[in-house]
Amino acid sequence: MTSPSQAAADAGDLTLEPEGEPGTPGNKGTPELAGRTPRQLAWLRFKRDRVGVICAFVVGFFILIAAAAPLIVKLYGKNAYDLYGQDDGLLNSSGIPIKPNGGISSDHWFGVEPALGRDVLALLVYGIRTSLLIALAVTVISVTVGVLFGLTQGYLSGKTDYFMGRLSDFMLAFPQQLFFIAFSPVAISLLVNPGEQESWWVRPFVLISVQFILGWMSIGRLVRAQVLSLREREFVEAARISGASSWRIISKELLPNLWSTILVQATLLLPVFVTAEAGLSFLGVGILDPTPDWGLMFQTGANNYQSDITFMFFPGIAMVIFVVAFNLLGDSVRDALDPKTLR
Repeated sequence: MTSPSQAAADAGDLTLEPEGEPGTPGNKGTPELAGRTPRQLAWLRFKRDRVGVICAFVVGFFILIAAAAPLIVKLYGKNAYDLYGQDDGLLNSSGIPIKPNGGISSDHWFGVEPALGRDVLALLVYGIRTSLLIALAVTVISVTVGVLFGLTQGYLSGKTDYFMGRLSDFMLAFPQQLFFIAFSPVAISLLVNPGEQESWWVRPFVLISVQFILGWMSIGRLVRAQVLSLREREFVEAARISGASSWRIISKELLPNLWSTILVQATLLLPVFVTAEAGLSFLGVGILDPTPDWGLMFQTGANNYQSDITFMFFPGIAMVIFVVAFNLLGDSVRDALDPKTLR
């Protein structure tokens, strides 16, 4: 717990306010000390972190692009499915853009895709949307299950903690990348009958499920460790002695002290799932053409980098900026919520 003097020194959280106008009843001439809440202190610390604020704007920009992808593409006047290069004669006989720098022009700001000739800007905007939606779904499900698992394991302890811990150890024993690559085709084959065409939801559902299966254990263990520490604190013992139910203790005493840990862990998990989804699509076991996806753009760029290096530039720079910004944002949020944490 942070002492009042530490809180005051950290953010200047004590402000002097007059108790009343001179001559009014109850005004004894002494100023009133108005304190700030821990949330306000965290917000003040975060605002002073310039790197964190800049990264927050960058991450918000990417989220805005993903949310407004249809509007952006409509205003741009192109879409992610038309074969502009083939229809307008922008590709040579080898499928490479005729114009320099990947076919960048006033009509196609980021150029055109090799082979098919789709607009790169439209592909990138919708690719960001696809990857972020899948990663966000995995993050939400993994965090929810991990928090519930960790709360149950840490609060009940005893044999429940032992058996749940062994389950978590068993899941952690699986090599994640190898499991993703090997199990994704198996899961797809279970959902699609031989000879039938895949429905649009199959690939996203499999990607979300496979990443979630091996993605919730880290936050589950972290929450368990926090709960084991908190359940022995005086305020929890006082609630237990007063006759509070287990649900009330968890929801009113434990969870409010876990939100900062959960929030920080979620901000660190999202970029991990974004890169994992892109990697699976790059390897051919994730999203498939013609659906726009970050990983598919890297796959196309890797196949054509010798003749058109420009195509790899835009998705690569976008991925690097997003991942770095999100990781730095997670560090800034952690430092703002817990100023005693050292980087």
